[in-house]
Amino acid sequence: MKQSTDVTLAVYTERLDSYISGQSELNKTLGKSLEKINIEIDELKDWKHRVHGVKAGSVAVGVLLFHTVLILGAMTGLVSWANSR
Repeated sequence: MKQSTDVTLAVYTERLDSYISGQSELNKTLGKSLEKINIEIDELKDWKHRVHGVKAGSVAVGVLLFHTVLILGAMTGLVSWANSR
């Protein structure tokens, strides 16, 4: 009976060691995957900031163009009004 218990315990221990090593490999793989995902998220955040910067720049250029047209129109109107007097 003791021999049967020793064999069963040895099989159980071997399976447990195999399970633990498999879980260790799985943990390493998951860790690497999470690192890769974190890097990709950081890259996406960087692109998001760049896009927001481009949007802000576009709005600034649009306001500048609108202001320029408005001022030139006002100056043209004043010159036309002054010449017609």
